[in-house]
Amino acid sequence: MKLRSIFEQQEEIPIKYTCLGQNISPHLHIESVPEQTQSFVLLIEDVDAEPIPWRHWHVFNIPASTTSIQEGQVPQGGVEGLCNNHTFGYEGPCPKYFKGTHHYRFRLYAVDTLLALPPASEPEEVLQQMDGHVLAVAELMGTCTSDK
Repeated sequence: MKLRSIFEQQEEIPIKYTCLGQNISPHLHIESVPEQTQSFVLLIEDVDAEPIPWRHWHVFNIPASTTSIQEGQVPQGGVEGLCNNHTFGYEGPCPKYFKGTHHYRFRLYAVDTLLALPPASEPEEVLQQMDGHVLAVAELMGTCTSDK
């Protein structure tokens, strides 16, 4: 399985998709999905933040027929869970709060089931329920840098 976006692996995420820009989610393309996939789970995390990792967005039960996630949109049919600030919705990279380069992992899981969880679920609950159901994982790592 493969996940692509406007930025390439290990490239800087365009400012439009950060808190310094429009703070909207980038367009994502999904390719080479396993046949047995029933749904996707999307997690976006800052792997350099404290606490580690800082969850910027997570969406579960994205339909298996999804081939792209539109810019600034919740994937149609997907369920947003809670982020670290106990909020819903995309929280883009936010370099105004740190100095240096942070790495943002966009991770998409293909799972063989739908998860029986409410929208207010924490990422840990989603990860626990999908345990043993993951068919494939695609990862795209972007960076965001600040000198402040």
